[in-house]
Amino acid sequence: MDHVCWIISLFWFVLTGPITAEEEVLMNTKLETSDLRWTVFPSSDPQWEEMSGLDEEGNSVRTFQICPTESSVSHWLRTRFIPRRGASQVYVEIRFTMMECSAMPSSYRSCKETFNFFYCQSDEDNATPTHPAWMENPYSKVDTVAADFLLRRGGERKSNVKTVRVGPLSKKGFYLAFQAQGACMALLSIRAFLKKCPAVTRAFSSFPETLPHSLVQQAEGVCVANSVSTGQNPHPPTMFCGEDGQWVGPPSSSCACKPGYEPVDSDRCRACGSGQYKASVGGGLCRVCPENSNTHSLGSSVCLCRPGFYRAANDLPDTACSKPPSGARSIIAQVNDTVVTLEWSEPLDRGGRSDITYSIECERCGESSCVPCADGVTYRPGQVGISGRRVVIRGLLPHTTYTLTVLAQNGVSAVGHVSPASTAVNITTSRDVYVPVSGIKRTKASETTVSLSWASPSQTHHSVLEYQLRYSLKGQDDGWQYVSSRSNSVVLNSLARASQYQVQVRARTAAGYGHFSPFTTISTLPDVEDSPSHLLLTGVLVAVGLLVLVAVVIVAVFCFRRSSRMRDPDPDKSSQFLMGQGIKVYIDPFTYEDPNEAVREFAKEIDVSFVKIEEVIGAGEFGEVCRGRLKVPGKKENYVAIKTLKGGYTDKQRRDFLSEASIMGQFQHPNIIHLEGVITASCPVMILTEYMENGALDSFLRLNDGQFTNIQLVGMLRGIASGMKYLSEMSFVHRDLAARNILVNSNLVCKVSDFGLSRFLTENSSDPTYTSSLGGKIPIRWTAPEAIAFRKFTSASDVWSYGIVMWEVMSFGERPYWDMSNQDVINAIEQDYRLPPPPECPASLHQLMLDCWQKERSSRPRFCAIVSALDRLIRNPASLKITGRLTDGPSHPLLDQRPLPPLSQCRSVSDWLRAIKMERYEERFLQAGFTSIELISHICTEDLLRIGVTLAGHQKKILSSVQTLRIHKTSGSLQY
Repeated sequence: MDHVCWIISLFWFVLTGPITAEEEVLMNTKLETSDLRWTVFPSSDPQWEEMSGLDEEGNSVRTFQICPTESSVSHWLRTRFIPRRGASQVYVEIRFTMMECSAMPSSYRSCKETFNFFYCQSDEDNATPTHPAWMENPYSKVDTVAADFLLRRGGERKSNVKTVRVGPLSKKGFYLAFQAQGACMALLSIRAFLKKCPAVTRAFSSFPETLPHSLVQQAEGVCVANSVSTGQNPHPPTMFCGEDGQWVGPPSSSCACKPGYEPVDSDRCRACGSGQYKASVGGGLCRVCPENSNTHSLGSSVCLCRPGFYRAANDLPDTACSKPPSGARSIIAQVNDTVVTLEWSEPLDRGGRSDITYSIECERCGESSCVPCADGVTYRPGQVGISGRRVVIRGLLPHTTYTLTVLAQNGVSAVGHVSPASTAVNITTSRDVYVPVSGIKRTKASETTVSLSWASPSQTHHSVLEYQLRYSLKGQDDGWQYVSSRSNSVVLNSLARASQYQVQVRARTAAGYGHFSPFTTISTLPDVEDSPSHLLLTGVLVAVGLLVLVAVVIVAVFCFRRSSRMRDPDPDKSSQFLMGQGIKVYIDPFTYEDPNEAVREFAKEIDVSFVKIEEVIGAGEFGEVCRGRLKVPGKKENYVAIKTLKGGYTDKQRRDFLSEASIMGQFQHPNIIHLEGVITASCPVMILTEYMENGALDSFLRLNDGQFTNIQLVGMLRGIASGMKYLSEMSFVHRDLAARNILVNSNLVCKVSDFGLSRFLTENSSDPTYTSSLGGKIPIRWTAPEAIAFRKFTSASDVWSYGIVMWEVMSFGERPYWDMSNQDVINAIEQDYRLPPPPECPASLHQLMLDCWQKERSSRPRFCAIVSALDRLIRNPASLKITGRLTDGPSHPLLDQRPLPPLSQCRSVSDWLRAIKMERYEERFLQAGFTSIELISHICTEDLLRIGVTLAGHQKKILSSVQTLRIHKTSGSLQY
């Protein structure tokens, strides 16, 4: 063995690096400085030899080497007892060298280049040189270890490192054993260690150091200081520790900072500072205390109101504290005999709230004291909880002094236990208005009629202007009917036969109504049998009436049909257009003297109890945008989008906010956002529209980039164009058409919305415009050049914006003109630059975009032509597969914008209408029966009205062209 020992002794290598926090070493021979005292078998012929040496750091290490002379004998080497320390499995790192068999002497015939590795479990250290038996059972074989690098003379010096897993372990400790059967090798170092998961803090959950007892070990943690477990059923967080000592996945339940604490670096919670608060559990940050409130300590979940300020019971923690209002001002009392009208101004100090209400206290004052007014005094609209500043008080006594007090309160008046601010006024009623009436008697009666009279009042101070009589069936006090008469008699008709009625009467003078007289009971006569002559007369009259009615109907139908045939050879079409002559035109809500009247006319008021807000989904210019449910009694519940007007608004802000509802309420089209109604009778003011599940078109396209086919995208564009066609026909200009203002529902239906920049478009000429006042924000990237330069907005400028929307859709929400500045965009457009086609955009669609971006607005297509063009594309999907530019110019075959032919060469109604730029009426002309130039040449003003051409400018243009056609026809130059 001496002739190979010098080779083995050359290879001493250190183990790999320092131990990480995930490992716990059970045994490491590299750290041993004295004999290892391992057991060798057979002891009679010990081939394993323990040796000392120096590693590359100069440290003394112990190792075992063997190069047996007889390879047929198994030579065993066993370690001392190793406690497992609770581990179910351990890892053993073996560093060794091994001689290549070819480098051995020829006498070494049964050489091997592997060795066997075993372990044996035990509850105590009781091993001896003969126990346990040196065989595979009771030893458990782990692996047959082979060398990756073999030593040879003059070769590279490399050691082998093998890491094997030992387990499962269940007893208190174990032994490791090595079996060599012909291998010439050296064990340089043996390291046994276990892996465990280190202590860690994740998602505000702290987990202790954990030793895996199985493939995956569940560990229970705790929430870090000042945090709590979240969820409906809070429980301690858990996380799994893998057998490799690594934590697996996130905690099973998350912890979050409790109220009053905010997160710091996702592993600890910090108390809110002075003047800050956090009201709920979660990851939100501390916020500054609302106005008139402050905190008294660190880590506050709510800010307490300063002295003299309060919050109402339904106020949220982030609501500013407020105080009761000051008293009402400038009370004016108008006395009309015994009727008093009170009016007042609102308090100088509203207390920081808008929910001010008023109450009225009434006291009747004598010479020495005042007592509350009697129950007979009435207040309209009410005595308490009045939101307005006007009350009418009736039922006061004449010639009496009263003290009327107006109490001002708001939402915190009751919370603060502060007496309401009061302002009083003294009034005195005038003369007595009571004019008694009595003596009601029946003068004549029949089965259904009763004549009544009564005595005139015996008084001389007032003249009776009118009598009011009320009556009802006896015993039905809630069914009163009223009759007025200027004389002291009246006739009651349509009464029930053989029935008793209770009757009262009162008189009205210049001072008002007096009291009703006591009840008087009157009755109608019982039924009288009809005589045969009476029945005969009735039958004759009914028969004559029926004959007259039939004759009138026949004559009316005959005259109507004759008139229709004279006006239109096709009666069906004629009647169709007679019913469709009314054209709805948009009405600007700002033309109303009272904008609230426009809201009442165009928007339905909804009871706030029908609406349930579920979550906030965005923010608008005036307040939050929420999703909620609308359940109107008798109708199906449905989702709605809710725009709210934030508190503290001015009258102008409220008017501007509700103007959008006044606009939307005039539109009814499947591609225009539908207005459900408004809530103006309570706070906050709300606008309710249909809920569009997929939100704004631009963000929806970016979220689904590349997920839609060209035919689907064209379908979306067709819907938008259809909605804009509807708006343009109503003489309405949108002014802010962009993909961000198009909403998409769950069926991919696109609807035009957001009418914040919209204005009324008058039809003063064939080129209607709206000129805004200078200034104001304009969306440059979507706006036509003439609108940017001169603030002139028309349907043609909406067409330009629609072309930008087309580009946005085909590029899946790309920003128009990318990162160019607004000024760069304006300069580029002035130099005739236009956006290039998006990737894979059909050439026909990009050419349509170029048509929309014509510099001259009169050259741009109208929305009716755009809808027709897109319909042709949808019917011919193959055309969407052609990419690139169709032409170098702005014209496009989809719009059929060939050079306009002269009138003398017009061969069809379509050519003629295109020549005079009235192609919007093509479908109406054809449906009305004007299908040829010959019929067109005989058209008159009445025909145009029947067709639906109601604009004076358009009528003048068409009739002038018809006159030219007649001249060409007379000269013979007109071609049919």
